[in-house]
Amino acid sequence: MNILGINAYHGNASAAIVCDGQLIAAVEEERFNRVKYAAGFPTLAIQYCLKATGLKLHEIDHVAVPRNPYARIPTKLFYALRMPSFTRERAKVLVKFAGIREALAAAFETDPAKLKAAFHRIEHHQAHLASAFFVSPFERAGLLSADGLGDFASTMWGAGEGNRMNIADAIAFPHSLGLYYTGVTQYLGFPKFGDEYKVMGLAAYGQPEYLDAFRDIVRFNGRGTSNGFRLGLEYFTHHRTGPEMSWADAGKTPVMGKLFSEEMPRRLGPARVPDSPLEQRHHNLASSLQARFEEVYLGMLTKLAVHTGLKAVCLAGGVAFNCVANGKILDSTPFEQVFVQPAAGDAGLAIGAAYYVWHQKLKKPRSFVMEHSYWGPEFSRENLHSAIVKSDVGGNGYAVEELHDEVMNKRAAAIVMDGKILGWFQGRAEWGPRALGNRSIVADPRRPNMKEILNRRIKHRENFRPFAPSILADATGAWFEQSHPSPFMTMAYAVRPNKRQQIPAPTHVDGTGRLQTVSRDVNPRYWRLIKTFEQATGVPMVLNTSFNDNEPIVCRPEEALDCFLRTQMDALVLGDFLITRT
Repeated sequence: MNILGINAYHGNASAAIVCDGQLIAAVEEERFNRVKYAAGFPTLAIQYCLKATGLKLHEIDHVAVPRNPYARIPTKLFYALRMPSFTRERAKVLVKFAGIREALAAAFETDPAKLKAAFHRIEHHQAHLASAFFVSPFERAGLLSADGLGDFASTMWGAGEGNRMNIADAIAFPHSLGLYYTGVTQYLGFPKFGDEYKVMGLAAYGQPEYLDAFRDIVRFNGRGTSNGFRLGLEYFTHHRTGPEMSWADAGKTPVMGKLFSEEMPRRLGPARVPDSPLEQRHHNLASSLQARFEEVYLGMLTKLAVHTGLKAVCLAGGVAFNCVANGKILDSTPFEQVFVQPAAGDAGLAIGAAYYVWHQKLKKPRSFVMEHSYWGPEFSRENLHSAIVKSDVGGNGYAVEELHDEVMNKRAAAIVMDGKILGWFQGRAEWGPRALGNRSIVADPRRPNMKEILNRRIKHRENFRPFAPSILADATGAWFEQSHPSPFMTMAYAVRPNKRQQIPAPTHVDGTGRLQTVSRDVNPRYWRLIKTFEQATGVPMVLNTSFNDNEPIVCRPEEALDCFLRTQMDALVLGDFLITRT
């Protein structure tokens, strides 16, 4: 049984394929068309998924799409009367969804009538919940999905057991933690789609001076029985005009229109002009935004734990990327285990829709656990060698060596120990927005100036944004104040105070690190690199950042070589090839 999941006409367009309950491939369209957060129809991602499985389109039995136009019809009708222009735009998107069969056939130059697959429309947040629970290691778990908006809901929660999910309740438009965070992010002068993670990093530089005002912006009773929250709608515009969104074009990064009203600057002070200097007031506003978010998010999780009596929780939706809040769940709620899959945002809907069909609709038993994130394209030695030969590294100024594993680990670790910057390209590309040891840039975590060096020479990004540590899994508790696994870099933990001076580069200003725990069984080559570094330095981690420069993470070896050549990266490991500047 072959199920194709497609997230289309939405940010982070993606595709995934599940065969007899096993995930075979999953990838975002942006990795191929090189457009950050690409929307539109994920033609290239679908083509890759079929190629990875060796299947033809006519061999697909089910196609799962995470959009259900029939969800919350009364709410949609109510706002359709109030916001006719927004309704017209959403209608255009729905027309595109109605033509999914035709778009899929067109991508493969075939007749739609020849597609034998059954098409399923899965509600947005149920697909999110399925993307987390059905690939988690838990037999029973509480479930929470939260993001900006999907099928006119922003939040959904419930419980999962075995191959079934039971939905307890949901929060409908216009109340949304995702739109709250995005609106304040825009107010703070970060207007681009996906800028929320920047403000999460900025928050550590401030104090929650404006927390009382933010408790008016998001209203939540932590002591009551209800798990709902409400926005102070006077601070926003989306309930009056609709959130302006551009999702349809695969060739452009999505755009989100202005969400905050004039009440926000009236209450909090002038909005920051994009690219203007950041002041302490802005730091404190970001801190207040994050603090109120945590109060509501952790409060909802506490109520979910009490209501379900469960000790494990699965999280999904864009809000689940808030690693700072996730890192506090174990100390602040009754939950003892947390699972967040690596593409918790809208890209993950492709997996969720497919597994919803497999388990919830077809009632098949569970047999798969997502232990790693490596579901994208991989390249043979011949592919890598060919890319090297065709690139400029074959000429003067570069040395190219092919090395076996043990020698490669020692050479690569020595490069990092020497304070140099190493590109690391191995195996299959990661699924989700984090580089987790296959498309990574690696550096020495012990050097206080490494963050500045990376930003100046390669990343060219805001200096307040932290870099992440990749740590050997069994060393986590010795270096961080939590030891719960974080294999997908979705948790931030406090670094133990006596260790902070040893790893200043990935330790954020508040003493935390957004860590990736690396298991030998999951990524043996990356584990061996870190182990070799530990044997020489006593530090069981490296600094890890995504292999890119203001672009989607590199996917193909040609992109890795291009990034290496146009930045000041010192060396590149491409499979078994080591490339250095001479």
